[in-house]
Amino acid sequence: MDNPKNLDDYLAGLGISEADESAPPAPPAPLSEATGTALHELPTALDARETLTEFLQGLLSRIDPELSLTVSATDNALEAEIQGERAAKMAGRDGRILGAIEVLAYAALSRQGYNDIRVRVDAGGFRRRYNENLSRMAERLAVQVAKTGESHEMQPMPPADRRVIHLALQEHALVQTESVGEGQNRRLIIRPRPHDSGPTDESRPSGSQDGS
Repeated sequence: MDNPKNLDDYLAGLGISEADESAPPAPPAPLSEATGTALHELPTALDARETLTEFLQGLLSRIDPELSLTVSATDNALEAEIQGERAAKMAGRDGRILGAIEVLAYAALSRQGYNDIRVRVDAGGFRRRYNENLSRMAERLAVQVAKTGESHEMQPMPPADRRVIHLALQEHALVQTESVGEGQNRRLIIRPRPHDSGPTDESRPSGSQDGS
């Protein structure tokens, strides 16, 4: 689609929207530089890392061709880092653009049959700095909870943010964390740790998005 006007148009061009099925045939999609394959026709033989790399490279080429990309695999996640002079602009307000890119990345991976892989996308170090600030805030709140002996209930926050705080305090000797509530109201509580218990699996993130 030469002049995409909305999200559906962009998704259709990337081959991850149902909207394109009833639309007139679109011009050929851009080809992957690595494989010469249309992005919406990526072979299923590609592994998850290759699939994510191909998808993000195609997306960035439409937004800012000067941006570069590295994708690494950890034990349970794929981590993508967008770099370049204007990379910081890709974060958007409060990281909202990065969040939207992750949603699209999940859709692209699901399209290829990868449904259980966690994806984290950073741009210009925004997420790294944001998570560092969250961890420092968690440490300050832990000191407060340990000093007063009173639990602290935080405002609802996204799963990724809750996970950062869980991880920051999972080995803390004096406090433990717990997620409560459902959906958008799910929030995290920092509680004093009972004197006769150390860090346990109960306070550690598990397989869910935020580990709780």
